[in-house]
Amino acid sequence: RLWLLRLKNSWQGKQRKNKISIYLIWKALLQGAFLLASSSTGKPFNWFIFEFMHSYTNHLINETSPYLLQHAHNPVNWYPWSEQAFERAKTENKPVLVSIGYAACHWCHVMERESFENPEVASIMNDNFINIKVDREERPDVDHIYMDAVQAITGSGGWPLNVFLTPERKPFYGGTYFPPRRAFNRASWTEVLLSIAQTFKEKRQDVEQQADTLTEHLHASNSFGFSQSSSDQVFSEKNIHEAFENCMKSADREWGGFGRAPKFPQTFTLQFLLNYYQVYKNDEALKQAVLSLDKMIQGGIYDHIGGGFARYSTDTEWLVPHFEKMLYDNALLVSTLSTAYRVTKNERYKAVIEETLAFVERELMHKRYGFFSALDADSEGEEGKYYVWSATEVKKLLKEEADQFSTFFNITETGNWEGKNIPWIKTPWESFIREKNLDHTAFEKLIKSGKAKLLQTREMRIGPLLDDKVLLGWNSLMNLAYSHAYGATGNRHYKEIAERNMNFLLAAFTAENNGLHHTWKDEKATYPAFLDDYSNLIAALLELGQVTSDIKWLNRAYELTEYVIRHFEDETSSFFFYTSKEQKDLLLRKKEVYDGATPSGNAVMASNLYKLSIIFDHSQWKERSHNLLTAIGEVTTRYPTSFGVWLNQLFEIIKGTNEIAVIGNNWEIYLEEILRLPIPHKLVMASARPDKNVPLLANKAVNDETLIYLCKNYSCLNPVNTITDLQKIL
Repeated sequence: RLWLLRLKNSWQGKQRKNKISIYLIWKALLQGAFLLASSSTGKPFNWFIFEFMHSYTNHLINETSPYLLQHAHNPVNWYPWSEQAFERAKTENKPVLVSIGYAACHWCHVMERESFENPEVASIMNDNFINIKVDREERPDVDHIYMDAVQAITGSGGWPLNVFLTPERKPFYGGTYFPPRRAFNRASWTEVLLSIAQTFKEKRQDVEQQADTLTEHLHASNSFGFSQSSSDQVFSEKNIHEAFENCMKSADREWGGFGRAPKFPQTFTLQFLLNYYQVYKNDEALKQAVLSLDKMIQGGIYDHIGGGFARYSTDTEWLVPHFEKMLYDNALLVSTLSTAYRVTKNERYKAVIEETLAFVERELMHKRYGFFSALDADSEGEEGKYYVWSATEVKKLLKEEADQFSTFFNITETGNWEGKNIPWIKTPWESFIREKNLDHTAFEKLIKSGKAKLLQTREMRIGPLLDDKVLLGWNSLMNLAYSHAYGATGNRHYKEIAERNMNFLLAAFTAENNGLHHTWKDEKATYPAFLDDYSNLIAALLELGQVTSDIKWLNRAYELTEYVIRHFEDETSSFFFYTSKEQKDLLLRKKEVYDGATPSGNAVMASNLYKLSIIFDHSQWKERSHNLLTAIGEVTTRYPTSFGVWLNQLFEIIKGTNEIAVIGNNWEIYLEEILRLPIPHKLVMASARPDKNVPLLANKAVNDETLIYLCKNYSCLNPVNTITDLQKIL
């Protein structure tokens, strides 16, 4: 059986190369193997065919997830997350291995090469476990539950995530990466498999008890209630100042960002600092925000040649990224850079917005204007190979311009990372030009030309894998980024892309029950949408409604909010569940509140409810938003970097929203100018005439001139007719 397994694995590997002659040779060898086995054992030929296909069939081949398809030719008998897998576990009385990762995950690829492609290891897995592969981006609901379990077991988490379950889906053991041989103070994967298999057979009662205890812990941790404070205590301005002080305690004042390596962008915290500066004119807040952004866009985490940001930096100086590029990181950074550009008018921020969105459209945009999920960190089996350079390559490409280009981007003969070079700006643009006594225009032209030449050459390399599934929540974040970029820069192309993307999302992801799907690929949408999908889409609709002043987007946001309340609310608390009440294939329904790499759906819903309550004069939704923030309590103040979206919404409620209405024939011109202004906590709507269907636009006077109305904290001022006058009363 092991020999047959090796043969099948090799055969499938050859199939992937689409070489028909090799395929036919291996097919003939397989047939011959079955005939020999039949004659030597006396078993019929068809028995071997059945045994081979049943015991070693990999069930991932018809999936759409690029991550699952990466594993579709492993000798492991993988199932997708399905009832079929758990039914087989019950029938055969076997434990379930759930292995979770994603297409751009470097260590997921490493474990696949070392273990899941190894026939001997696969044989152990197939004989002792029912094996399930999960794309954590496709099924974040599954990932959230079992990540919590592994963190409870080991104290840490990450991907690949490997967790062992009873046939009833209860976790009892797990971990992250396991090496093929004992190393890094970790047991080998084979040791873990054999130990778990033996324990499950010989100490089943202990396993069941551990699973029950861990499941009880997961239920208990999901019944959180942070706040023991009153509403008056939560909505106190002193909490905003305390949150700022706590942010600055972890701030890296030399290299920007927060904490030590590895460093993540922490855009929610940067957004809070920018808002804090705008409200209180606190220079320390602005200094830390722009230092962080400047160091990132000078560092290797930013792709100087092709645009776009990697997921995080492995070092303090932002030099060496984990090279995977995620759609959501780039969306969140564009949104934050848009705020920074409004506040500072630093043209470098505008350039990075333009380069990043150019990268998104060039490498991550579907022809129907959906956005793909990610680019892998690896190419040709090496992390970062696609993005790094030798000094010789640069000299050959740029010739006489190479020295200045290389000096600026820290490209040397010895390299700045593993003998190669990651383009990295050590001396900022203006300082470099001044120190070298260069002509500004000529230098800009040299850098632009050099980057274009390197990009053209780089595109001839073997590129990293594209994760081409389209996720609703991440697309909504990018849609929001395009609206923010349009507002900050006035580039109408960005508004056009936002509208086209939104039309695609609403058409492609809408389900038969008027709900939404989570993921789309190859013209097919699958899986019920999660809270984050709905909340981010509603937020994007609200922003698109403002930058276009098209009421249809706001109406759709209102409808989807009603849907979320009906299908996701927890009747015992103010929070929303991550999954719809119709979804039945999970161990439990979780409530997610922490702002991690992406915003918490509950935090975004608090913001959505608040904004919609103003636009449509819906007092119950404002109260619901307040209740959410009261329930989360003062943890936003104590742990601002973990609750950044919550904190920004708390800040807005405490200080009040600038409600701006523009009425008159020149509303489009006025609206574009207002969108470019650095106004924190604003809602803006514009129309040629008052609109009784939108309270923010209703009951306004009309005359020959365009008027701007400003209301804040339940008080409205007399209208003004110029942008200058508006700035005076803000």
